[in-house]
Amino acid sequence: MRKSILAAALLALLPGTASALEGAAATYAEHCAACHGGDRLGAIGPALLPDNLGRLKPAEAAKVIAQGRPATQMPAFSDKLNEQQVKDLTAFIFKAPDSDPKWGEADIKGTHVVHKTRDQLPAKPVFQADPLNLFTVVEAGDHHVTILDGDKLEPLDRFQSRFALHGGVKYSPDGRFAYFASRDGWIAVYDLYSLQTVAEVRAGINTRNIAVSEDGRFVAVGNTLPRTLVILDAKDLSLVKIMPVANKKGETSRVSAVYSAPPRKSFVVALKDIPEIWEIATNDDAPPVYTGLVHTYEKGLDEGVPESVGRFALRRTEMAEPLDDFFFTTDYSGVIGASRDGAQGTVINLDARRKEATLDLPGMPHLGSGISWMLDGRRVMATQHLKGSTISVIDMQDWKTVKRIDSLGPGFFLRSHENSPYAWADAMLSPKKDTMAILDKRTLEIVRTITPEPGKTAAHVEFTRDGRYALVSVWEDDGALVIYDAKSFEEVKRLRMRKPVGKYNVYNKITLSEGTSH
Repeated sequence: MRKSILAAALLALLPGTASALEGAAATYAEHCAACHGGDRLGAIGPALLPDNLGRLKPAEAAKVIAQGRPATQMPAFSDKLNEQQVKDLTAFIFKAPDSDPKWGEADIKGTHVVHKTRDQLPAKPVFQADPLNLFTVVEAGDHHVTILDGDKLEPLDRFQSRFALHGGVKYSPDGRFAYFASRDGWIAVYDLYSLQTVAEVRAGINTRNIAVSEDGRFVAVGNTLPRTLVILDAKDLSLVKIMPVANKKGETSRVSAVYSAPPRKSFVVALKDIPEIWEIATNDDAPPVYTGLVHTYEKGLDEGVPESVGRFALRRTEMAEPLDDFFFTTDYSGVIGASRDGAQGTVINLDARRKEATLDLPGMPHLGSGISWMLDGRRVMATQHLKGSTISVIDMQDWKTVKRIDSLGPGFFLRSHENSPYAWADAMLSPKKDTMAILDKRTLEIVRTITPEPGKTAAHVEFTRDGRYALVSVWEDDGALVIYDAKSFEEVKRLRMRKPVGKYNVYNKITLSEGTSH
């Protein structure tokens, strides 16, 4: 009786469902609901909705259903379901509900768990390593995180994470706490001194990424489902505020990404569906935000009515089209975003709240992984392209293209360090995905190529605190971290890992190193 009621509830999410999907709903209720939730929103297993399944193709999903997933609690069902049942169940989980599921205040608070309070944590690290030269390494192959000593190049801890953890780890301003976000909304804070998880909460159903405020008080969670920005207390991840993401007409948007802008004491939010950039104040005494015409901003002479004021005051910058994948000027007054068609870049001045320049950046630039440095007395930025074998170098004063450098192929990441004259670029979207190109930042020429493991994807470089070593990911389930001397390019050490998709050095992140993403 209970199973039939659950199946009927699932069918309500699927208008016009044929008999095959009716059978799949019953199959889901019997075999999947206990772990993935009767509403497919996830429980001990991840959410099974189209947005949450991400890049997983139906054929791959069917294989997981039939054969299970190694190193997880996902069992094989080939002994319980025939080939047609697996096919129907796959179609079922890839079909979107009739209306977006809700995830509000009660849902968020109902998942909040505090494992340790701040007064229960030690005052000093429980290990001898430099706490600012640690790396957090996200291993997507078996959903674990490794904490790596950047001096000895040895693991200090390895623990299981939530399913589909985002590769971009964030840190508190002092570097003590690491913050993680999973694709299905779970946020965790981990104490790098005592090597233990402090608190967890589920802030959404499908989460894009997170950011930590410049004062370490707040964590902003950007969601695509539901369409919200959630503000959490950074100490214990308790809920502070839910902000629906919509323009003044009530049109809603998914969050493309949320960033911290430390010099501005704000979060900057990229929106996927409406042509606005949001800036949200994180300081308590933020000035009022006005809309429309205002004669003067002098105290006592205001002729306009502020839209918002103080902490979490919202400033909207309207644009001609939505922009994705932000890169910031060094003072964070300028945002460089990619156009929707990937044919150019746009510079937005956040103070004036208007477009400042158009960049000649064809081929879908991956600006979020760009870097900057000083070249002949002028600051330049460089970016890979997701389409086209090019690295573009842009002058950040006149916004002109300095050079387009022929690369090995389309890639995601470009990385460097203040103490290194070289930048490392992957070609992970090309046939040469196993090879890294090393760019001389002084001459803008590729001077070396490195192949960590022939035939296997090489990507995402991160440097140690002093820039002495460069860590390269072999981005495969049977992958590795390959550590190179950043001057001689000789391999120093190799650590086997399960698809290390992201790794971030604490010091480089909290000091806003020009060689890594922020």
